[in-house]
Amino acid sequence: MSEPETTPRHGLGYIARMNIHLIAVGEKMPAWVQQGFEEYAKRLPRECTLRLVEIAAGRRGKNADIARAIHDEGQRMLAAVPRGARVIALEVNGRDWSTEQLAQQLEGWLAGGQDVALLVGGPEGLSAEARAAAAQQWSLSPLTLPHPLVRVILAEQLYRAWSILNNHPYHRG
Repeated sequence: MSEPETTPRHGLGYIARMNIHLIAVGEKMPAWVQQGFEEYAKRLPRECTLRLVEIAAGRRGKNADIARAIHDEGQRMLAAVPRGARVIALEVNGRDWSTEQLAQQLEGWLAGGQDVALLVGGPEGLSAEARAAAAQQWSLSPLTLPHPLVRVILAEQLYRAWSILNNHPYHRG
């Protein structure tokens, strides 16, 4: 196994490069969602790239088999997780982190050099298999958030966490 590629980080020595893969159910988001996500994703440095992988939602509607839709979404999500990535499920009952705690999590992820896959389920949440594959379960809020907004919030909070780690003026907490 080869050593992870390292990149100098402002003031804190060397860290490994990693990618964060936001694997989310839902396609064809409104333009403001794409713009918001891209705005924060592009601000992240090369050593912490944020990538979006959209998973087609299962069929919903009259007479739809919702359990099957959730299961199929989960299978497609897990197939999209890069080999060796640390899986984190976004779940309403997961652990909540303050922005500073997220920065600590991000620092650990960066130091480990292992890619991270953040799983965001569809309207009814994640499949049992997707939850079981997760090393951690994270709750953004006890509020019910619209799925498009979750993408923007995640990208912004990851950028804010990076800003904290690098003493960047964006976070003035």
